[in-house]
Amino acid sequence: DCRQYTNRSCEECLKNVTCLWCASSRRCVEYPVRRILPPADLCELRSARWGVCWVNFEALIIAMSVVGGTILIMLGICCCCCCKKKSKKQVSEGPDKDDERAAREREKRRVRQEERRAEMKSRHDEIRRKYGTV
Repeated sequence: DCRQYTNRSCEECLKNVTCLWCASSRRCVEYPVRRILPPADLCELRSARWGVCWVNFEALIIAMSVVGGTILIMLGICCCCCCKKKSKKQVSEGPDKDDERAAREREKRRVRQEERRAEMKSRHDEIRRKYGTV
């Protein structure tokens, strides 16, 4: 029973993990497990201690909020950086694809032009043979 540690020390009260120490009234009470935070009529948050004597619930809530907020902000920044990096990569890939397409078109034109030259040369050779100018 936690009440037996009332008017003793915080350390003695908190040896039992089911106990809550109220520093303002120097009471040791059962922790209300059905609720996350102890109700104000039981003990004020700034006076309530659970687990360790040097951290009160008020400071714990503030510290957890700051840490949680910092983690959320860092995740948001990481997501933004990843999205920017991804969009830059896609933008940089765009011109490369265009360059590749243009190079393929140039190569096709060059091949067609060589085929036409060869065809014209063969026609000219045929005409020269026909008229005996070769």
